[in-house]
Order: sequence, then structure tokens, then C-alpha cells
Amino acid sequence: MRTYLDCVPCFVRQALDSARRCTDLPEIHEQLLREALTMAANLSFDSPPPLMGRLIHRRLRELTGQADPYRDAKKTANAFALQLYPNLEQLVHRSSDPLAMAVRMAIAGNVMDLGVKSALTESEIRAAVDEAVEGQMDPGAVEALRQSIVSAGDILYLADNAGEIVLDRLLIEQMPLGRVTVVVKGGPIINDATREDAEAAGLADMVEIIDNGSDAPGTVLDLCSPSFRERFDAAELIIAKGQGNYETLSECGHRNLFFLLKVKCVIIARDLRCRLGDMVLRKHEMGSQNAAAGPDDDFDR
Repeated sequence: MRTYLDCVPCFVRQALDSARRCTDLPEIHEQLLREALTMAANLSFDSPPPLMGRLIHRRLRELTGQADPYRDAKKTANAFALQLYPNLEQLVHRSSDPLAMAVRMAIAGNVMDLGVKSALTESEIRAAVDEAVEGQMDPGAVEALRQSIVSAGDILYLADNAGEIVLDRLLIEQMPLGRVTVVVKGGPIINDATREDAEAAGLADMVEIIDNGSDAPGTVLDLCSPSFRERFDAAELIIAKGQGNYETLSECGHRNLFFLLKVKCVIIARDLRCRLGDMVLRKHEMGSQNAAAGPDDDFDR
């Protein structure tokens, strides 16, 4: 997915919010903001938005000297999600369709995105879970995912955020675990899940865990390690969580890729032809995205 004009204010907001979250020093707030504005001025709008996020947060780590500025936030999110997990596990098991309910819970967890909203309360997370139980879901997409899980010999599950990865476990447990590999980021970026978070979620005792070799939010294949790209190309089924993975993989050519996300951005909503706040489970069809939009359609007209 390309970058649109309306993405630029979000870049600026993210730079300032993240700087204020990570340090009290106003001179760093100002410096990161000024540098983000310069980056935005030189940005290619043909590139996906997460590339800008990668630049902003790399610079934030350099300016603050913090290797993982969101580490405490990630630990807190994991701990809270683990408190929710036993009740949600029972909810899935009691459901008439455990796979469909597990998909709902995994998508509900996608609200734990500190790149979109820098402060998130426990009540907001609980509300997202409650809404997901009764929220609209495409039954055809659930059935397509079910059939793909049954037939796929090698499944890659591309994780998104810490905390969220605990709720992902509910969906992963509905799959043949011996065929599932969970993919995390290769380095810290916002509150995206790394190996430490996957282990905290209890996944290390269940499935193989690998990283993609990149510190970009989402999955920018050109920045990922050769070993990950080999696994990506060979996988018979890929499940990609979150907006960042949608933004970076919506034009890739993989033959069997499903996106799971909660729509938290008007640009994503318009790209997916859905509403803000919708739960999305969608099989990727190469060439289908933005079918009604021309190359210069900026969504802000």
C-alpha cells in the first residue's frame, strides 16, 4: 500500500507522542519533530507508511539512548493479556465455532497498537474484546481460512504487537501446532512483538518461533533476512496480523495470504473499502486492492 497525504499528519503525531512518551527532555521532542518533518518532506509516496515509522523510531532510539523504549509497556501489555487469557480460552472452547471465536479474539487484540494510539487503558482493551464477541465477521472468510488451515503443510503466523500476541495464541491453538511457525520482529520497533514477547505469551513451548530480521513495523520484504524470505515464499499459508502487515504486504504476490486486523485508521478503512473500527479477516487477492482508485487518488478530496 502506498503512502497518502493524510498519512503525513499521523507521522508527525507519532513522532511527537513517542518522544514525549520516552523522555521528558523538550529538546529531544523538538529535534525528533523537526527531523520527522524533514523526513516527511523527502518521503516517496510510493513507499508503504511503515517505512517512515521505521525511520522515526530508529532516530528516537538514537536520541534517547534507549535500545527498546517500549519494553516496559510491552511487559505490561503481556501481563494484562495473560490475566485475560484463561477466561478468553474458556470463551473459545465453549463457542459453537471455536475457530471463528478465536479469530475474533485475535482481531480484538489488535487494538493494542501504540503506534496508532500512544496511551491505551485496560478498559479500552476489555471493551475491544467485548465488542469482538458480537461484532460482524465475514463467515465466508472464516470458512476459507478454515479450509486453508486444514490443507496447508506450512503455516506462517506474522505477529504484530506485544499483548496482542497472547490473544493470538487462542487462534494458534486452533491450528495443527506442528505446522505453525510464529514470526516476530528482528529488533525493537514501537510495541511490536519480539522473541521475548512470544516467549512471555507461552508460544515457545507450542510452536517454532523465528524473526524476520527487520526492525520495520509490518513486513517490508526487501528489509527482511534471506532466511525469512525463503520461509515466506515457501509457506503454504500466511496469516498476517495488523495494519502494518496489511500496509506492507497488500501488494505482495503470495498465493495464500490472509489479513487479520482491526481497522484503526481512515486510510486503511478506505483502502479496504470498510468502516473505521471494523474487524477484518480477508484473503489477499493480488491486484484487487484499490481497484476503484486511480494512482493519484489521495483519499483527502
